[in-house]
Amino acid sequence: MAQQTDEVDRIVGAWMTQRPDLDFSPLEVLSRVDRLSRHLDRARRDAFRRSELEPWEWDVLSALRRAGEPFQLSPKQLLQQTLVSSGTMTNRIDRLVARRLVRREADPVDGRSVLVTLAGDGKTRVDAAITRLVDAEATLLASLSRSDRERLASLLRKLSLSFDA
Repeated sequence: MAQQTDEVDRIVGAWMTQRPDLDFSPLEVLSRVDRLSRHLDRARRDAFRRSELEPWEWDVLSALRRAGEPFQLSPKQLLQQTLVSSGTMTNRIDRLVARRLVRREADPVDGRSVLVTLAGDGKTRVDAAITRLVDAEATLLASLSRSDRERLASLLRKLSLSFDA
């Protein structure tokens, strides 16, 4: 049975004809990752939109939700998890407070500090969004068996760790 081809195969084939002196194996992997990333981005944006959240709101709210009861983190902890600047995080928290998705509360341990706490509506929206997201991502991976998913996750982890080192 002949192997199916995708758009990346066609692109790489055309480049190989034009530049046979180059090794295009990186494009065979990373061009597919890039194309899949675009599909994933669309699926994520749709899941968030259906929960009336912007992607940046999801980043903050999901960090708070993952923290577990009482669903609160310091602004510094949120910075570490979302990888944005301090000014950007302050703006995001302000906007989420205005939407009543989070609250600022005094830190009981250090009265000079504040904690950001997930509000009821924020928890409801982030829980709905994660349910939609998991369903959408499962659909994107439906053509892979469980063992294929595990093998792919392992390989992607290995690649990811090389950037985090």
